[in-house]
Amino acid sequence: MAKGPNLLLERAFVGGPVCGVDEAGRGPWAGPVSAAAVILPDDPRKIPKGLDDSKKLNAKTREALELEIKETAVAWGVGFASVAEIASLNILHATGLAMRRAIEALAVKPAYALVDGNYRFDLPCEVKTVVGGDGKSKSIAAASILAKVARDRLMTEMDKLYPGYGFASHKGYNAPAHIEALVSLGPCEIHRLAWRPVRLVLAGKDPRLEGDLQDELPFGGA
Repeated sequence: MAKGPNLLLERAFVGGPVCGVDEAGRGPWAGPVSAAAVILPDDPRKIPKGLDDSKKLNAKTREALELEIKETAVAWGVGFASVAEIASLNILHATGLAMRRAIEALAVKPAYALVDGNYRFDLPCEVKTVVGGDGKSKSIAAASILAKVARDRLMTEMDKLYPGYGFASHKGYNAPAHIEALVSLGPCEIHRLAWRPVRLVLAGKDPRLEGDLQDELPFGGA
């Protein structure tokens, strides 16, 4: 049996198009969260080869697949939720907002959405959650690639607007260069102020002396 994502989950649904949905950027200390939705062709011969969890692919491969996905998909959409929306809604619900926007951007309305993870977001179609979905469903894998490339591209642009933080390299995630910049420059407009390392800097503390900086990220809550 071939390893990697397949179309078995998509083919289990009848009655309308099925889109795969995934997000990128829940964990970073800066920048928006992104999401993508993709409806792939029924014919597997028309689907790009090499679709997989975006984290398993290098940047060059992701960018090449992004072009192929957009050329061959029945429909695709990308959505973002801003830093202000993350602060207002919390990261979990902001992720759901980005997913909703991605689905609403599809040129073809889906009947079902296969969503990576175990949280059932309120989306404009029936939802099936799939833990580890980007490694099981080709549609979710395609969505993970589009979401990741779109967010990486935006963070590279943010590097030009907010020089010195290294956003083009670490994309807002935990990295020594990011911590150094936070300490020396302080947070900028696209930093998530509720995230622990950013809160520490605002409180005049050095995050480098505080242990695990990812252990209190506000992923859930009301």
